[in-house]
Order: sequence, then structure tokens, then C-alpha cells
Amino acid sequence: MVARMPRLVPLAGSDVRSAAGADVLAVPVAAPPPGEGDPQPRPGTADAAVWLGLNTAVLAEQQRFRGSAGEVLGVPLPSSRDDGAGPRRLVLLGVGDGSPTALRRAGAGLARATRGAGRVVTSAGVGLPPQHLRAFCEGLLLASYDPPRSGTGDGPRPAAEVVELLGVDEGPALARAVVAARATWRTRDLASTPSSTKDPAWVADQARALAADLPGVEVEVLDAAGLARQGFGGLLAVGGGSVSPPCLVTVRYRPPAGTAPRRHVVLVGKGITFDSGGLSIKPRDAMIPMKTDMAGAAVVLAAVLGAAEMELPQPVTALLPLAENAFGGGSYRPGDVVRVHGGTTVEIANTDAEGRMVLADALHHADASLEPDLLVDVATLTGAASLGLGKRHAALYTDDAPLLEQLRSASEATGERVWRMPLVEDYAYALDSDVADLRHVAAKGGPGAGSITAALFLREFTGSRRWAHLDIAGPGRADRDEHEVTKGATGFGARLLLRWLEDGAV
Repeated sequence: MVARMPRLVPLAGSDVRSAAGADVLAVPVAAPPPGEGDPQPRPGTADAAVWLGLNTAVLAEQQRFRGSAGEVLGVPLPSSRDDGAGPRRLVLLGVGDGSPTALRRAGAGLARATRGAGRVVTSAGVGLPPQHLRAFCEGLLLASYDPPRSGTGDGPRPAAEVVELLGVDEGPALARAVVAARATWRTRDLASTPSSTKDPAWVADQARALAADLPGVEVEVLDAAGLARQGFGGLLAVGGGSVSPPCLVTVRYRPPAGTAPRRHVVLVGKGITFDSGGLSIKPRDAMIPMKTDMAGAAVVLAAVLGAAEMELPQPVTALLPLAENAFGGGSYRPGDVVRVHGGTTVEIANTDAEGRMVLADALHHADASLEPDLLVDVATLTGAASLGLGKRHAALYTDDAPLLEQLRSASEATGERVWRMPLVEDYAYALDSDVADLRHVAAKGGPGAGSITAALFLREFTGSRRWAHLDIAGPGRADRDEHEVTKGATGFGARLLLRWLEDGAV
């Protein structure tokens, strides 16, 4: 079963009595400044209290409700109100300090508090600037997500069917919030699908299906035979142990005719549909989440589809190098030398460092054949990144100052947090090999810094292009729900890249 996204309905009027007969009316309450006073009602709260005959201030005090971002307080209504004259339930919704981050968390809190509802009405959007409204709506939609279910259980209650936004006009903020949230939903759906279903061919089929009705989008799939003809040795080596052959999916979006020329962006996403570690086999517990090891490919696919849905003036190409890293008679081995796309030879020390091999193929192909002005790769690449930064920041590598600031700005706008990491030139010796052009992991006694040396390896295949690398091994997966982030595959990076493209990648 695949969950449905709530439908957002803007209502120009701001009268809370529009919520008559609704399952839930949610009204905003702001947190007081630190150490000061009581929570502050926001638009619609006082009107709802008068309409429903409630003293919301007393109720908030009794329940120690402070209006923190995402905090919710369900207020019981008299049974006599269950007659269609009012809502069935009132919710006080904490909006914190009213910042975009706080409003995103408020939207998420509302989503979780209204599961199973048919119709929800809220005044939380009244008077919000466009970016603040967008943050609220994105939080609401993101936290409404449930992963697809292939078993027989009913699962949790579904998200609310309809959310009516009082005092909100139909406009780009609302429309783009929906597209951005949909990009994250798509990423989560793809990454959450079990690997018993999801092999490289299945992902390629999903790319074709999702792009089928989008103007300006073309999908090309290079199968294993084509990979062999064109020298994609990294993909063939990694996928050699699986009964499911590798492939390379190219998704191109070209803006409508007459659009002023913009820089060509190429996005590359690691697409390992399951990672056993190969002959360097993982421990059992480490394998359990490995259906999500193609999250980078899902992110770049969702970003290019979102760009098409927004009809952005930015030409974007996504490359999805897809393979299953399995254990079999055709598996590549530690000690092998693999010739990747373009002819560089790579000494294999650990078959569980497979992501950088498929990315090497795709990055060199992008540099050699696609003429990118900007090149960004996304990958659940190294445990070292999450050891250093935890589960809520991606490691960002680039020496391009304008590109760094653009991605930081998009990170701030979306709440998908990144932290710049250094490309330490003194560590490059760790990639030296006696038997090949490069090693793909550092030798024993090297500098450590596994995320940095992985980034240095990838840089070898980017030519002189403007390039950034996002290691999302930490934030790409979550152990629990937290605000707009949902347990399991998080979809991290889709909204970040899409906002970067919206803002005009230059």
C-alpha cells in the first residue's frame, strides 16, 4: 500500500467558523520570549475561543502548554458541539518563535496530531510571508508520510485527507511546497522499497514511469551490454556478483522553448539497490538498512522531476548508476584491479566500498560526455561521515566558494542541514597504489578520515568541473520520527537540491 499526500486547500477568508463540521480546527499559539510571560495566541485563536466558549489560556496553563514549535494540545469540546455547528476537536498548535524552522516543525506537529482525520482546518497560515507559509506546508506534508507496505497489516492511521488553510491564497509558495514535499515522498518511497522488489531494472522502470507525463523530460537506460561496450568497469565490477545486472539511467530535463539559457547542472546519485558488502561481507545488523543504499540515486531523480514540475529555467541531468553489491561467483575481489570509465585503473582493497566505484564511472561519464557547468554527487557513502557529524548533517565537500554558499543557502531554507568538510590535500597520498593508478580506500597506517579520502577519490573523476559532493550516510536514514523527518528512509537531499535549482544554480 502506498500512502497518499494530504490535499492542501487555500481559503481566502480567515473566519474560524469555516471549520464548522470539520474533524479538527487547529489554531496557532506562539511561545513567549525566554523567561517571559505566557504563550501568545496568534490569528484565529481568540476567535475560536469565543466561538467555542473556551478559555484557552487557562487550558494551556493547566496542561503546561508553552507554544513550542510543533507542540500540540488537544482541547476537549462539549458533546453538544458534535452536531455540525463546530469542529469535532480543537487543537492548540505551537509555532514557537514563528521562524521558518519553527513553522516547519509546527506543520509536522499538526500532521501527526491529525492522523485519521478527514477534514482539518487551520488558521496557522494567516498572514505568513511566502517562505514561512511554504515551510509550514512542507512540514505538514513531510510528516504525513508513511512508507509503502507490501505485507498484510493495515499500518498506522493515514494522514489527514484534506487540510484547509484559512487566509491563504493560491500561489507559488503553496504550489512549490507541494512539489518539494512530493520530491521527498518519492525519494522515501524508492529507498524504502524492499530489495526483493527493487533491483536496478525496477528502479529504471520507476524512472520511466515517473517521467512519462512530464514535458521536457527524457529517460535513457544503458543496460549491462551497453555498459561493457562503453567501458563502465566500476558498475560492472560491483554488479558482477548479482543475478540482477547493473545499468545506468540518464534523466534529462530541458526547459520550455524560449527560456533564457542557464548553466547545465548534472546530478549523480549512488544507486546500490542492496549492499551486502560483497566478498568483504557486512555483519548481519549492518545489512538490515541496506535497501536504502540507493538513496542518492532516488534523491537526484526526485530533484530533476521536481525541476520539471516547477518548469524551472535550469537544464538538469540526473545520472543513476545502479547495481546490487551481492556475494556470488562473479563478485569482484579485494586485490583486483578494475578499469573504470575513461581508463583509470583502481586497486580494490574492500568490496564494501562499492559506492565510490559506481560514482567514479558516472562522474567521469558526466565530465567526458555531458558538458556540465555544475556537477554534484549525492551518496550514502561512508560511515565515517556519520561518526563525525551524527545523523542530522550531511558532509559537504567542495572548494568552489560560490557553489558552497548556494548549497548552504538552500540548506538553511529547507532545514536539510549540511556541514562543510575539508578536502585535505595532505591526505591524497592515501590513494597511492603500487599496482594501479589509484587505491579506492586508504591503506592501513593511512590518515584515517574515511569520508575525506572518499571525497578525494571521487574528485579524481570530475575533471576541472565545478563540483560538490554530499555524503548523506548520516541523515539519509533515521531511527525515529523527529519533526518533519520520518523513521527509515528520510529523503534527505531532495528538497535541498531542488531549492538550489529554484534559486538559480550559478
